[in-house]
Amino acid sequence: MTTTPSDPTTALPGRPPVVDLATWQAARDELLVREKAHTREGDALAAARRRLPMVEIDGTVEVVGPDGPVPFVELFEGRDELVVYQHMWYDGAPHQGQCEGCTTTAWHLKDAVYLNARGVSFAVLTTGPWEEVAAYVEFMGYTQPWYSVRGLDEPVGGEMGYLACFLRDGDRVFLTYSTTGRGNERVNGSMGLLDMTPYGRGESWEDNPDGWPEGRHGSWSWRTDADGNATWDGTSRPVPQWSRPGATLVRTLGRRGHHH
Repeated sequence: MTTTPSDPTTALPGRPPVVDLATWQAARDELLVREKAHTREGDALAAARRRLPMVEIDGTVEVVGPDGPVPFVELFEGRDELVVYQHMWYDGAPHQGQCEGCTTTAWHLKDAVYLNARGVSFAVLTTGPWEEVAAYVEFMGYTQPWYSVRGLDEPVGGEMGYLACFLRDGDRVFLTYSTTGRGNERVNGSMGLLDMTPYGRGESWEDNPDGWPEGRHGSWSWRTDADGNATWDGTSRPVPQWSRPGATLVRTLGRRGHHH
C-alpha cells in the first residue's frame, strides 16, 4: 500500500515528502530530462576533447620499472593509446602516509582489462624512488604497471595527481589530454554511486535538503581508523589499505607538513 502526499503520518522530519509511486515517477521523469541534457553535454565535451591539438613528446625518455629503465613508448605495450595516472609520492613515508586521494583514484583503476580490450594500455607513474614504490605496490597488491618518473620533466614527470592520455603513431608519442582535481573523478565509480544515494557524498559543499545530516570537509572518507571511522589523525590509513594483509593500527604517519 502506498501513501498519499498529504498523509502526515508518513512524513519524516528533515526528509523529502513521502508520496505515492505515481507522484514519485512524475518527479523522477522531470529530473530525467535534466539528466539526459547533462549526458548530451558530456558527449559534446568528449567530442571536443577528441579534437584537442596534440603535443609531441620524446618517447625514448626512460622511466624506471621492475625491470629497470625502459623507454616511455614501451608503456603502450604495442597498443596505440595509453592512459596514465600520475600518483603523488612522499619520500620516506610509510605506506599509510602516502596520498589518500591518489590511493582512491589508483584503487579504482586496479584492473585495466576493459581498457586493454579497446586497445588502451594503462600505467601509474610516480615521482617516488623505485625501491620505495616497489614495496608500496607489493603491499597494496596492485597488478597494473607502476613506474618511477623521478627527475623527469612534464608531461611524463612533473606535477603529480593528474590523469593523462597519450597517442602513439609508430615511434612517435603525443600527449592528447590531461586533467586533475575533480577531473579525476571520472574513474572513481564509488563517487558516482554515492551521488545517486539519498545522502550523497556527505561533504559540506553539497546542496542538501534542510534537515539532512551535516556534511563534513571534502574527501572526509578517504582515510579511516581501524574501526572504519573517518579521521585524519595519526591512527588513520587510506581506506583501501585496511583490506591489505598486515595493515595494523597506525600511531604515526611518519612524515611532517602534510595538511588538509
